[in-house]
Amino acid sequence: MKLINTTNSYSQLVESQLLNTDAKLIKVYSLGRTMVVYTERPQIIEIVLENKGRNVQGSEIIQVINELLNEKSRENYTIVKSKGLVEISAQI
Repeated sequence: MKLINTTNSYSQLVESQLLNTDAKLIKVYSLGRTMVVYTERPQIIEIVLENKGRNVQGSEIIQVINELLNEKSRENYTIVKSKGLVEISAQI
């Protein structure tokens, strides 16, 4: 699958998060039916994968890590999984 930048379609969400949190950068992607929200904060990157129809697949997690995290961040990240949702946190 291809990771497609859909940030412009979520301008209100992005603007709200930038105004009300310490986020420096927010991007929203589509990975098929999985929504990916990339948030860059001071010293940390947070990525949330959400699929309302099924659990997020391992191949989707690997693809997102490889495409959105740099080499240094790929060495030190944590993953939290729940039904239909995956949270990845990585040090910058």
